[in-house]
Amino acid sequence: MRAVAQRVSEAKVVVGGETVGEIGGPGLCVLVGVTHDDTKEKAAALARKLWTLRILPGEQSCSDTGGPLLVISQFTLYGDARKGRRPTWNAAAPGHVAEPLVDEVVARLRELGATVATGVFGAEMRVSLTNEGPFTVVIDI
Repeated sequence: MRAVAQRVSEAKVVVGGETVGEIGGPGLCVLVGVTHDDTKEKAAALARKLWTLRILPGEQSCSDTGGPLLVISQFTLYGDARKGRRPTWNAAAPGHVAEPLVDEVVARLRELGATVATGVFGAEMRVSLTNEGPFTVVIDI
């Protein structure tokens, strides 16, 4: 699994003109990509990492502050643009594999006590955020 976590003061995702997920911060906006060999165990490990990642102000984590997370599926994190001008998506897991694993990350975060908002899997989403710092970290599990 791959995630891009950004420290935010606010973030939201809109689908079809309707806000479907929104958080205030400090918190994290997290894009999550799934590849073919990912498992529920990797999803749980990613959730634990996100919950305890010390990138909020004062080197605190969401678990320290109760900071919210906005989790959005993002298959393009596994895009490969090393050759040519058109990325390939071969490393990205298909939707029927990826969706339950993104849902697992969200469920595990909630089990840990996190407040989690989400996007809509497979939808055309508009994501807006205010990145504080800016602070962005790529996590591979």
